[in-house]
Amino acid sequence: MNKESKKFLFDLLKTPSPSGFEVPLQKLVKRRMARFADSIESDLHGNLIVALNPKAKRRIMLAGHADQIGFMVKHISADGFIYIGAIGGIDVGVVEGARVTILGKKGEVRGVVGRKPIHLQKPEERKKSSVDLDKLWVDIGNKKKKETESLVTVGDPVTFELSVKELCQNRITSAGLDDKVGLFVAMEALRMCSRSKLNVGLYAVSTIQEEVGLRGATTAAYSVEPEVGIAIDVTHASDTPATAGHKAPRCILGKGPVISKGPNTNPVVGSLLEKVAKKQRIPYQLGPSPKLAGNDARAIQVSRSGVATATIGIPNRYMHTQVEICDLRDLQNSAKLLAEFVKSITARTSFKPV
Repeated sequence: MNKESKKFLFDLLKTPSPSGFEVPLQKLVKRRMARFADSIESDLHGNLIVALNPKAKRRIMLAGHADQIGFMVKHISADGFIYIGAIGGIDVGVVEGARVTILGKKGEVRGVVGRKPIHLQKPEERKKSSVDLDKLWVDIGNKKKKETESLVTVGDPVTFELSVKELCQNRITSAGLDDKVGLFVAMEALRMCSRSKLNVGLYAVSTIQEEVGLRGATTAAYSVEPEVGIAIDVTHASDTPATAGHKAPRCILGKGPVISKGPNTNPVVGSLLEKVAKKQRIPYQLGPSPKLAGNDARAIQVSRSGVATATIGIPNRYMHTQVEICDLRDLQNSAKLLAEFVKSITARTSFKPV
């Protein structure tokens, strides 16, 4: 991964984007992609649609969602503490003691999620692995409600503290890898295609509100009206002690993108992705998905009269925590696979299974 692309990825991860509050991230994507795209458009919903060769009749859509899980300010107590609700699928077990950032009216406000010290807990409290989110509070250091209200308003979004750390073996850890890595891959694939003559129009779409119901992909797919739509999202890695001995399919960091197989994968698209990976010697893994996917492919597939869909999964450890882990090589190989897939499409390529 070149330095410029890596900086873009890290900038994405450092930019807050809870579902419904993706605008700052979309502005970042727009600035980055301006010199690679033939056109960039946004819609009323907040999706960002980056296109190459938009006059082409056949259209391919690559979707990565911009939003991340987070919280929202629900109440400010008389003594200045803040109570929050969940945006998306929060794992309450990792919230206690976490550092958080409130996106307040005057800028970012730092805080921590408080917890009763173990010394003061009753025996039955110590046995509980977690508490209800509505019983937790955020402490920003203030003593009075007015002091907190001068910085924070009910309805303000909140995220885990956003930072990116590099680990061993080309791995990174951060909150929000789900799915800013997928968004990055979609845009990186378009960048890789930007100097090529394509037989199709390529649309890399930064979708919104995936974590609360695939809402952005629903409207974006209707607008783009693609023939093929590929969602790029994270998928659970199975190479940690948490999955030791389980019968879960093997999904390993650093072993390449995961091509999903299941009802949301058009068999022609899935087969061509495998063919391209083998031809280009791109490492890949197969992921069985017997049920309908929980990602943007599910919405894209049934847009208008139907779309030939697939999912590219990026192995991810500790999903929906503030310490998710991905491998940079998987991101690069995912982008390369998608770019080569798009380049391989000719006028004769048909995606109809029958």
